[in-house]
Amino acid sequence: MVDELMRTFDVGAAILGNLSAFYFYAYAVLQIPIGVLMDRVGPRRLMSGAAALAGVGALLFAASEALAWAYVGRLLIGAGAAFSWVGVLTIIAQWFPPARFALFAGLAQAAGMAGAVFGQAPLSVAVGAIGWRGALVAIAIVGFVLAVLMLVVVRDRPHAATSAVGISSSLKIVLRNRETWLNAAFGMAMTGPMLGFAGLWAVPYLVSAYGMERAAAAAFTSLMFVGWGIGSPMVGLLSDRLGRRKPIMVAGAAIATLSFVALLALPALPLLLVGALIVLHGAAASTMVLAFACAREHNPAGMGSSAMGFVNVAVVGSGALFQPLIGVLLDLNWTGDLVAGARVYAPEAYRRAFSMLPVGCAAGITAALLMRETFARQRASAA
Repeated sequence: MVDELMRTFDVGAAILGNLSAFYFYAYAVLQIPIGVLMDRVGPRRLMSGAAALAGVGALLFAASEALAWAYVGRLLIGAGAAFSWVGVLTIIAQWFPPARFALFAGLAQAAGMAGAVFGQAPLSVAVGAIGWRGALVAIAIVGFVLAVLMLVVVRDRPHAATSAVGISSSLKIVLRNRETWLNAAFGMAMTGPMLGFAGLWAVPYLVSAYGMERAAAAAFTSLMFVGWGIGSPMVGLLSDRLGRRKPIMVAGAAIATLSFVALLALPALPLLLVGALIVLHGAAASTMVLAFACAREHNPAGMGSSAMGFVNVAVVGSGALFQPLIGVLLDLNWTGDLVAGARVYAPEAYRRAFSMLPVGCAAGITAALLMRETFARQRASAA
């Protein structure tokens, strides 16, 4: 929707990046409170209400004539979606064996990436057929259907472990834990290219750099989500079977860094190799899912959702950071070209703006090296 939104609201890349990032502002701010609520209330009612809230936000965004209302709609979508990942991880922790946590988290991540794939080429086709407003109304309807299904299908485990320590003390334990911060840094590093590149700017970049049609560029962009979707359950299964987290995370961060560097440094590569690098990066960066497993295992039982919520602050914070920052850098490198009222940026401007992403990935290598191995075992107490 990038070109349509720029044209509708008469804005450049910096403002559009900020509009997109409003989703992440709401999402990130709510993660710690949501983690605490999941530990103490359970996911069923929280996730049902959240899906309905996201639907309301999508309807408001679709109806927006002024940019201010689009900001509010995007904020509500982010607030609703904020419950999704930690809620799913809480359900996994409540209903599945601890030794299979990383595997089921990987499967959940694969399902999330399927949603991201549908948000690329299929959504591009829908936008072309019924417009961006009609497409958002359809997405809102999906949100309302999910809200009902959550109430009908999902159940909270009656005797799920909760912490005997107060909320304030629980948060202090989680936040004073060095491993919580290292896992948050790793998650942020691995997710930056997915949210900053594939989540917003990849389609116009591929159109500009390789002369693709928008639907084809969207399909190419979805390859990163395909890589994540394939890699996440494989990473989880391998880690659970080996009983190791750290070596897989180090290797994933290294491959993610090198593949993105190659993508930017070798712009003349054939499209087949460009697609292969995008898939490879997604598969390597999917090791991010282990950051949630490690954060849960490094903190006492009953505080797992709080720890995972904090990690998710950093994960989603990468989108809040990189989407608008890339937009600012694009505007700084804009040469003044317009097509049908929308700004057009040169391929070199995109590559300069994207150069910070592999640097972030490299920071993920450092974070993984500094971590302690959990051996896939849950810490027993707050002592």
